[in-house]
Amino acid sequence: MSREFPIGLTPPDWLVRNLRAQPAPVNWAAVARASVALALPLAIGFAVGQPAYGALASMGALNGVIGDTADAYRMRVITIAVPQLTGAVGVILGTLVFGQGWAAVGVVTAVALVSGMISTIGTVASVSGLLLLLNCVVGAGLPLPRPWWLAPLLMTGGGLLVLALALLAWPLRAGVPERGSVALGYRRVADLLAACGGPPEQYVAARFDVTRALNQAYDVLLGHRALHHARSPELTRLIAQLNAITPVIEAAPAVDLTGKPLPPEIPDTVRRLADDVAAGRTGRLDLPALPAPVTETTRALDHALRHAAEVVASPDVDPLGADDHAVPLRSRVTRATRNVVMSATSWRYGLRLALCIGIAQALVSLVPVPRSYWVALTITFVLKPDFGSVFSRALLRALGTVVGLVLAAAVLAEVPLGWWDVPVMMVLGTLVPALTPRGYGYQTAAITPVILLLSDILNHQGVDLLLPRLLDSLMGCGIALVAGYLLWPESWHSRVGDRLADAVADTAAYVEAAFGTGTAPTARTRMRRRLYRDLSTIRTEFQRALTEPPPTGRRAAAWWPLVVAVERIVDATTGARVRVRHGAPPPCPAEVQHVARQLRELAESVRRTDTLTAVRTDLTGPSESVLEPLRQEVAAARAIATPH
Repeated sequence: MSREFPIGLTPPDWLVRNLRAQPAPVNWAAVARASVALALPLAIGFAVGQPAYGALASMGALNGVIGDTADAYRMRVITIAVPQLTGAVGVILGTLVFGQGWAAVGVVTAVALVSGMISTIGTVASVSGLLLLLNCVVGAGLPLPRPWWLAPLLMTGGGLLVLALALLAWPLRAGVPERGSVALGYRRVADLLAACGGPPEQYVAARFDVTRALNQAYDVLLGHRALHHARSPELTRLIAQLNAITPVIEAAPAVDLTGKPLPPEIPDTVRRLADDVAAGRTGRLDLPALPAPVTETTRALDHALRHAAEVVASPDVDPLGADDHAVPLRSRVTRATRNVVMSATSWRYGLRLALCIGIAQALVSLVPVPRSYWVALTITFVLKPDFGSVFSRALLRALGTVVGLVLAAAVLAEVPLGWWDVPVMMVLGTLVPALTPRGYGYQTAAITPVILLLSDILNHQGVDLLLPRLLDSLMGCGIALVAGYLLWPESWHSRVGDRLADAVADTAAYVEAAFGTGTAPTARTRMRRRLYRDLSTIRTEFQRALTEPPPTGRRAAAWWPLVVAVERIVDATTGARVRVRHGAPPPCPAEVQHVARQLRELAESVRRTDTLTAVRTDLTGPSESVLEPLRQEVAAARAIATPH
């Protein structure tokens, strides 16, 4: 018989959310690469009588494993190689100031400022900034082999080994990841159609999965195009296929608003198209018999499905029809650099990180305590801007370190230093990519024994490493919480309402564009896609805020229904636009302006307060209008903003 916790012993919701493992499939190819890449340098080092060299190369391989996240082979060159170059710069700077007191403090703090600022650009820049600072901290905290160029050469070589292993299958699987990302988008759309007319929460979850899959697919394809700006026929066809599913997505909200589920033949047809995309098949246009459309909504869906089928079946796509919106790599770098320098957000984060790293580096460089790079290393991982809540990461870092130290204690106590470290590293290496998707605490528990084993090969301290590393981790978490969290009110006063207010205001503009005459269809599509991407980001930020202790977590939980309501407003707008395009009478401009004005009032109310406040609801109009479902959703959103 199950036994419930007494009320006083029930763990708080924010703690349960932090400790819950995220469901994620195991990437077995990445697991195998990590095992080989971390163990092979050690084996070579022992074979040539230079185990320290092998340990440094394995450290670089660990950095490569952390950055081994891209699916497309061409993108892996960027996501793994570029961070290795910045990491080499970091270890050079750290090595040059090793043991030099205030000089080390100043250099590492300056590197932290730069690292924090560039980390706000994007995924590749984030990993690059991480490795720049991590390797600088390691170089300033460990006596690395001389001359100065040897350590960065070995570490970069270890990272490039991961890249080489990741590219081994490229000749055999060229194009497979790109086709797979587009096919996944089609399958998520099929799930969305299957959820139409069912429970609202099921439809919302399916639409969120669609947004996430399409974001990933566009990132893969357009990132590929930015690197390879000349036209590729296969890439052009994939972008056209991804664009072709957009009308189906736009029809889905209109279908869901009817409250009637679709015949199973319709989502099955989309899944069949997904199989064709994944296999690269063209020329097959024999669609199964679909129900005859009888309303504006079913006509829109039928037309969208047949258009998608024609694009998937076509072996040649008109290049002018593949609207890829690609930006050359040089232009993207220039724009990102300008945005970082001019952004108050990047400066604030850079200063937060620099303050914490400066305190840590001063502590280990100037105060007479055992020298340790682990304090600054802990802060670097905890204060990542795109990795979630600082409070949650500090908590999970401490818990993960304890678990990792228990595993490391068994290894260091029972495994003699030497060749036995190679098979042990093969096993430990598999844990890093296997556990990282589960959550930050799991990643910390996997990385900790790997780093401690490599540190033991460099300085031969054995189990004496364990207690100092635990104290260092707790010290680093404490510095991050005080100097990087509590001293910055924006960290513990939830700012997610600002992003939500911007999304509501953008939704008002989308409503006007959807029913106006001055907006091109492609511009409306881009606006809708950008809105869904922004709402996806906001949803992620709210979910992170839910892991904070009160008051931030409680406030985010109160605002969460409004996030879902805004998503439904965008759905209702899209559904109404689809109905108008396929025969329904368009709304009058006064109706459109009335709804847009109500949304802007809601946006201003959200922007002015951190708590829900009363918002007047005054939405009237003809009940037979296509905007009636939209008015109901706006009224519901404004009612949510009323305190209870």
